[in-house]
Amino acid sequence: MVSNKKPLDWYTNRRYTATPMGEKAKLTLVVGAGAIGRMLASALSETQHVVLLDIDEPLVAALNHSGVVIERGEERRTVQLEAVSSIEGLPIASIVFFCVKSYATASAAKMISPVVDFDSTICSLQNGWGNGDVLASVFNPSQVVVGVTYNSATVRDGIVHHTGSGITLVGPYEGSVERAEAVALALHEAGLEARSLEAVRPEIWKKLILNAATLPTAALSGLSTGGLGAFSPMLDLVDDLTREAVSVAVGLGYDIDVDERIALIHEILERGGSGKASMLQDLEASRKTEVDVVCGAVVRAADESNIDVPLTRAMYALVRGVEKAKGLT
Repeated sequence: MVSNKKPLDWYTNRRYTATPMGEKAKLTLVVGAGAIGRMLASALSETQHVVLLDIDEPLVAALNHSGVVIERGEERRTVQLEAVSSIEGLPIASIVFFCVKSYATASAAKMISPVVDFDSTICSLQNGWGNGDVLASVFNPSQVVVGVTYNSATVRDGIVHHTGSGITLVGPYEGSVERAEAVALALHEAGLEARSLEAVRPEIWKKLILNAATLPTAALSGLSTGGLGAFSPMLDLVDDLTREAVSVAVGLGYDIDVDERIALIHEILERGGSGKASMLQDLEASRKTEVDVVCGAVVRAADESNIDVPLTRAMYALVRGVEKAKGLT
């Protein structure tokens, strides 16, 4: 039998080629082909015309060659979608989802700016605090939507393991909630639980608290998400870090209940299983982490509010120390 499959290197520098798709022809651009980017692009491709952008050309080649393989529980499926390493030939995007690491936000924003006009909506679902500020410095602040997702995913052997499902919350960086509503609708139509909020910043802080308590502890201990929740000495540390971050959020004027955060974090860890926190994945792959916009963001806000956060400060220093040892700074 003759195979029509092209060799892997044929796809390496592939560029976008327009395909008539009726109502689906409006472009949804997902920037960043990490675990969450691939998971999101795969879901959105069911109802929208999605292009996945990443500057890693071998990865783009592999995705075009073999598709995105998603595993959730006992179910495994392969989604064929278009991945590119350049914006060359792309039309104006209707919605752009930023799923890159926080330290790449500025360069990625400048890269995709030629395919953005005032009708485009720019949505950040990234970890940490401050990505919206970066995007609003490149694009009109009124077209920026910020939010958090409680979906979690890990890439192992090229397979995206969708280890946790949860709601995605989005809201305007500035101005009307209308664009956020459109983003939430797009996610909902793709089968993802999503909701728009007029005031989303408290929700971003809630997710920041979760990340500041669990990401560095997982990264430094090497424990899986489920393992972190099952080992009581580490869980006690997670709880103490949660209390510190909540105290900072309350100091900033956000109404966040510490007992609710602790209970939710325990629940997330209990169902996390063998999934690995993104910061742990980064260190294992010798990649720079996002500790600066997670623990670092809490420390900076604490300093501004004159609140003592010794444990969070220690986590920040330790992760930066590991990065230094690995030559990642």
